[in-house]
Amino acid sequence: MVRLGLGLVAVGLLAGVGGAVWLDEPRPVGVSDAAADVLATRMIASVDADAWAATRAITWTYAGRYTHLWDRERHFVRVQQAGWEALVDLGRVQGVASQDGVPLDGAAQEAAVQDAYAAWANDSFWLLAMNKAFDPGTTRSRVPQPDGSEALLVAYSSGGVTPGDAYLWHLDARGRPLSWQMWVSIIPVGGLSASWADWVRLPTGAWVATTHELGPVTLRMTDLEAATTLAGLSPGADPFAPLVQALGPTDDTP
Repeated sequence: MVRLGLGLVAVGLLAGVGGAVWLDEPRPVGVSDAAADVLATRMIASVDADAWAATRAITWTYAGRYTHLWDRERHFVRVQQAGWEALVDLGRVQGVASQDGVPLDGAAQEAAVQDAYAAWANDSFWLLAMNKAFDPGTTRSRVPQPDGSEALLVAYSSGGVTPGDAYLWHLDARGRPLSWQMWVSIIPVGGLSASWADWVRLPTGAWVATTHELGPVTLRMTDLEAATTLAGLSPGADPFAPLVQALGPTDDTP
């Protein structure tokens, strides 16, 4: 899975922040060592990494914008919004799309697929960013806090569409995220904070934060459902059959 930065919803937050450059905080410098990796491992364990690995299908709506059905077994996603739909092979970044049931083609289809891919990349990062602390191209460091605790700084030197972004995770006593601060290319204000709150446990056992507050903006995860197989989540005909028919099977397609 690739990583995207904050996304368009948070860009709207800048209207509230305005020109308040004084809010900008420099990116902290932490200590990269085995203890930082232990801190990251505790964070991942706090959301049940094994349960997340077993969660092979999940659907959710992020911030009231896009609704996703993610087949993690085959690396497919269906992205829907107000009569618009795209089915995307995440490995090839190719797919098919339609508007009000009418198939798109040519440049319109390509634009829809790219939009869907970008939406999934952003929205899935807010879903399970804590599990990506050891992705290729990441570095981890621990940053001492005034209260004597340590926060976890995860920096992404490669991957996704915004390499160079960094996130400072503030964790509770068991390692579960309370909030993070962001240093991301899409926002000129460094250190912007967002909460990770209202944790719920999926039927698979994995934990998800359903509320993210960024100043005056609240982003919610809704319509959350998950299963260990796509059939367990979406019984009946394969919702990705048009994608397989258009692109042919991948190595992961049964």
